[in-house]
Amino acid sequence: MPTDQSELLRAIHDAHGPALLRFALRLTGDYTFAQDVVQEALLRAWKKPAILEQSDESARAWLFTVVRNIVIDDRRSARYAREILTDNLPDAGTSDGADALLDAWVLSDALASLSLEHRTAVVSAYYLGQSVAEIARRNDLPEGTVKSRLHYALRAMRIALQERGVTQ
Repeated sequence: MPTDQSELLRAIHDAHGPALLRFALRLTGDYTFAQDVVQEALLRAWKKPAILEQSDESARAWLFTVVRNIVIDDRRSARYAREILTDNLPDAGTSDGADALLDAWVLSDALASLSLEHRTAVVSAYYLGQSVAEIARRNDLPEGTVKSRLHYALRAMRIALQERGVTQ
């Protein structure tokens, strides 16, 4: 390869390499593999000197297409689809109950922020497993009122949990 083509390849790498690497990284999520993809794309450009002599925009578009195609080909390959077998399995973690306790505490706190009517509707329906008809009969309310209370109670619960940073 003549020196001027080497300089062209180096100039293309300097001009487009970082953008190609970011693009490949976004497609793969793997920095090392993204570097390999960019290197392969530049190698293909080196093998096709006509690409190096094109305008800067044309060479850039061609390189981005090559990077995308390399990633697609890799994802379709049998190597990517195979599982990696290992004898070293990670230890199964044991629950100490702290997560469940914390969840119960946060839910209890959020329930406490509801009005008595809304809290009663939620506890009856979701903790005691009662139907809308059963709740209405027990509290001497129309079923529509129970449904409405459940709807607004769940909405208030969502807001309470958002305020506590549990949901978005």
